[in-house]
Amino acid sequence: MYDSILVPTDGSDASEGAVEHAIELATQYDATLHALYVVDTGAYSSLEMGAEIVAEALQEEGKKAVDRIETAAEEAGVSVEATVKTGLAHRSIVDYVDEEGIDLVVMGTHGRTGVGRFLLGSVAEKVIRTADAPVMTVRTPKSADEEESEE
Repeated sequence: MYDSILVPTDGSDASEGAVEHAIELATQYDATLHALYVVDTGAYSSLEMGAEIVAEALQEEGKKAVDRIETAAEEAGVSVEATVKTGLAHRSIVDYVDEEGIDLVVMGTHGRTGVGRFLLGSVAEKVIRTADAPVMTVRTPKSADEEESEE
């Protein structure tokens, strides 16, 4: 059913939950897992000075994030391809889906609603709306601090 599964990561806890699901699915379907980190140019494009330093640091962070996925996938016996790209996060993910013939995208989400989602935007939501492949979102469990702040 799935030959190629993409797990985009930003190195966050939300991404890590998605990685576990993606590895399980890749194992079940004997699929290749694609780990993708996007150095989001939209996040630092307004910096006049130091943009190059920020970009280099994010490249390094991205390499570490996909390396962790690569190690976990290999330990599970899953074939894996790790990539770090530069661009707008949602657009780069959708482009990767098209370029690599991805059958399923598994990505983490913080599960924000209302104004929080509106103000922060959602890479996952944009990918869901624009990708030609099915997108599975894995919601990050709320921490005790987050649950208390909602009460």
